[in-house]
Amino acid sequence: MIKFTGFHHLALATGDMDRTIRFWRDLVGLPLVAGLGKPGARQYFFELAPGSLLGFFEWPGVEPIPEKDHGYPTQGPFAFDHLALGVESENDLWELKDRLEAAGFWVSEPMDHAFIHSIYAFDPNGVAIEFAHQAGGWDPHHQPRMVDRQPSEVAREGALPQPGRWTAVEEPTTAQERRVYPGEGLDLLDKKPWRG
Repeated sequence: MIKFTGFHHLALATGDMDRTIRFWRDLVGLPLVAGLGKPGARQYFFELAPGSLLGFFEWPGVEPIPEKDHGYPTQGPFAFDHLALGVESENDLWELKDRLEAAGFWVSEPMDHAFIHSIYAFDPNGVAIEFAHQAGGWDPHHQPRMVDRQPSEVAREGALPQPGRWTAVEEPTTAQERRVYPGEGLDLLDKKPWRG
């Protein structure tokens, strides 16, 4: 079975990388750990936790998305509601709330969601953010639970992957056939750690 390690990175977009850096690095406190750039495009990465990055592409003409309340239904083409970032302590929530308010950003009051306490805000790109701290006695990572009164038939099958639901692999790629092709970022290996 495949073992996932979490999100390696989430890739979002901005039209203003400098403002994005000011928010995520200087206000929220995520280290800026990698930057790629070429004419007309950049991609920068902020470290959220060991092994987890938040990435932003900067493309000319990208505008902030309209702010939409976190978790409220919408219609039409739609793929992303909000980014929920875990913090280590309840004090971290309050520190983030104070920083965001001092910088002039809207931030919600802390909310009790039974297993997490959360605050909500928006970054300069209109990305809806939730900062969450594990709270309470229930941990969904170790005790999956379904309390939907009308779950779909597929959801009723349980928390674990259901074998046989997709076509089985009949001819896996052999070791001799495996190739990795050059992509963006290889120049990060040839540069000094930080150029400023």
